[in-house]
Amino acid sequence: MTSGKISKEGSAPRRGGKSARAGELPQSIFDPIVNAPADRPFIIAQLGQSLDGRIATGSGDSRGINGAAALDHLHRLRSKVDAVVVGIGTIIADDPQLTVRRVDGPQPVRVIIDPRGRLQASARCLATGESACLVVTSSGGLVPKGAEGLVIKAAAQRIEPADIVEALFKRGLKKILVEGGGTTISHFINAGIVDRIHILAAPLILGSGIPGLSLMPIDSVNEAIRPETTVHVLDGGDVLFDCDLRHQRRG
Repeated sequence: MTSGKISKEGSAPRRGGKSARAGELPQSIFDPIVNAPADRPFIIAQLGQSLDGRIATGSGDSRGINGAAALDHLHRLRSKVDAVVVGIGTIIADDPQLTVRRVDGPQPVRVIIDPRGRLQASARCLATGESACLVVTSSGGLVPKGAEGLVIKAAAQRIEPADIVEALFKRGLKKILVEGGGTTISHFINAGIVDRIHILAAPLILGSGIPGLSLMPIDSVNEAIRPETTVHVLDGGDVLFDCDLRHQRRG
């Protein structure tokens, strides 16, 4: 038995179950963000994927995996945080705006992790939105017009997630959404700094492609992370797994 709280509309809850009605997301799902303590960062991650755990096809196509209700939820998440963080791979593959458009709410600061200066001046995140766009880099090189460089020294090729969070927190960006891609989210989870993750599983099977999470390997199922989880069925069939990584058990 897991620590999850799982059920589906129209069926009896499983043991320890708790759920929302299909298509209905209670506002309380955002309470951990809204009520996050002000004396430390609060990190929530979001990952949209297929039933078989793929976030894109082998060619990198990810558009249309999740439905409209899932996209609405993502934009609501953006409206609840101070900053939304993505890796440069997501910018290159998807060219997202990273703005709040599908719901009402304030615009978060856009943060792109780009250690090697690959961000192009044509990226849509630089030309849209009312909020700032920060480019996290390990050198003091120039960043494209429309962005501000945030230099974080790194001993290796990768900038450590904890150092990024610390730098953002010092700028007053306390509530942070790590939106993608899967590699970036995995690095943040491996670093032990993610408080919560929302995994949106779409009712389709890709059969191959780019996997979502890729965490540090384990030898036994007893080492698996079992977060306290609540499941919500959205309109269109997407299923939201709201996982509390601060309340979990192993095994």
